[in-house]
Amino acid sequence: MNVLVIGGGGREHALCWKLNQSKHCKMLYAAPGNGGTANCAINLKLKVSDFDGIKKAVLKYSIDLVIVGPEDPLVLGIHDFFTMDPYLKNVGVIGPQKKAAQLEGSKSFAKEFMKRHKIPTAAYSEFTSETISEGEKFLEQSKPPYVLKADGLAAGKGVLIIEDLKEAKFELGQMLLKSKYGEASKKVVIEEFLPGIELSCFVLFDGDNYIKLPMAKDYKRIGEGDRGLNTGGMGAISPVPFVDSLFDEKIDHQIIKPTIEGLKKDGINYKGFIFIGLIKVGDTPFVIEYNVRLGDPETEVVIPRIENDLVEVFKAANEGSLDKIKLQITPKSAATVMLVSEGYPEVYQKDKNIFGLPKNKMIFHAGTSIEKSSLKTSGGRVMAVTSFGDNFKTALKESYKIVEKIEYDGKYYRKDIGFDL
Repeated sequence: MNVLVIGGGGREHALCWKLNQSKHCKMLYAAPGNGGTANCAINLKLKVSDFDGIKKAVLKYSIDLVIVGPEDPLVLGIHDFFTMDPYLKNVGVIGPQKKAAQLEGSKSFAKEFMKRHKIPTAAYSEFTSETISEGEKFLEQSKPPYVLKADGLAAGKGVLIIEDLKEAKFELGQMLLKSKYGEASKKVVIEEFLPGIELSCFVLFDGDNYIKLPMAKDYKRIGEGDRGLNTGGMGAISPVPFVDSLFDEKIDHQIIKPTIEGLKKDGINYKGFIFIGLIKVGDTPFVIEYNVRLGDPETEVVIPRIENDLVEVFKAANEGSLDKIKLQITPKSAATVMLVSEGYPEVYQKDKNIFGLPKNKMIFHAGTSIEKSSLKTSGGRVMAVTSFGDNFKTALKESYKIVEKIEYDGKYYRKDIGFDL
């Protein structure tokens, strides 16, 4: 079958890398793709929100299955666009419809869903510009640190954790009155701070059946010791060492099953990935957030650990037969280290020549392009270097060896991935 992966980051390169290994994949396309996907797929110069352009490509290249990588097209309703179009309705789409995508597109929608279905999460309240004074009073009655979340999509930058009450009030005003995150912060969710250690859980759901993928732990802050600004992710490991069988069972019974049953009870048609951002508080799992796609850079450690033919897995998800799939997972650990551009996640330079990429290694491009046969940086996060090992420490050691060989002006990476394990 002919497959199209929508997106152009490290997540999409990892998916293309794996799909390209399938005996069922005839032709593989990426839109827009990047300098890495060009080695395993045909890149199409399309924006992920250009639904009409995507339609033309799907018809032109006789695409049978579309995998939607990023959240934006899902929240904008790309699955609905396919379903309602007479020429596209028979094309398989892995990614939920617009209503279901609100689990990520709206923090308040997600929190109300969790409250309704008794899924453990932090206590919260939501505010708008009209109720900002109530929001300030809520902060006064809360204990620091204060957690402020823009309700909508803010490219991973809409969550603030603040120790000082005065600063928290100021930032609430910036979000609600000054549109700090644009439309995303027209509504703000203020929630209780949960002390603990975070992890990422991934489920593939076909509307009736689901399979649980390997879990991962990522590192979001730019600075070592988890300091500094949030990024799209600076590294990840899988499996998660502190998830034992008992905690894994709690995640299944207290989080995953109520989520799946909640979607069914609410009549929400869901076909795609559910990314559950968790925090382990003591011995109890709580949900921090839902995403409606795979995480990045978690995909770069999760997908390599899956030994199944990925086209077979996606085909089953599309046909509603995931109950017939048994995931085969390598017992080896995977660790990825993200190389970024100097200045990221704020102002950074692009178009730096990249040298020293070793062959036959798992290097997933996130922000690269090919210009006149030269590989150049084109984004803040440049590439993720993934390796296997008997445990996360040996896997990380191998990844760091490879990282040192790659060169470009302004190269930066965290040297302490896994420091808290």
